[in-house]
Amino acid sequence: MADPMQVEVVSADRVVWSGESSNIIAKTVEGEIGILPGHEPVLGVLVPSAVVIFDESGGREVVAVDGGFISVSQGRVSILSEYARMADEITVAQAEKELAEAQRILDSGDGSDEDRKHFLRATAQLRAAQKAQ
Repeated sequence: MADPMQVEVVSADRVVWSGESSNIIAKTVEGEIGILPGHEPVLGVLVPSAVVIFDESGGREVVAVDGGFISVSQGRVSILSEYARMADEITVAQAEKELAEAQRILDSGDGSDEDRKHFLRATAQLRAAQKAQ
């Protein structure tokens, strides 16, 4: 069995998760990508979504990201996103409420770029919270 990958999920203000992983599933602009130990180097652009990290003990961590990048090189995986949050920090009810509010603002026709980012972030949080259940 190949050595586990070193993984770090970093947001603009903190390291969200760091550890070893046997498998990662992320969604890029090209579609879903699975990363296993020994994966060829790759740099991908993430879309707002839930990234799933399978740790060495067989558990899994789910992280909401609002986009960003995934970099794989020499047994290391870096996930960089302006906003990233562990799914266990989010409840489905909170995420649904935030998404409804973001949708209401966009539907009013007064939505700015920041409002669209908020909508995408809320969508990612809801997906992550649902996957973590």
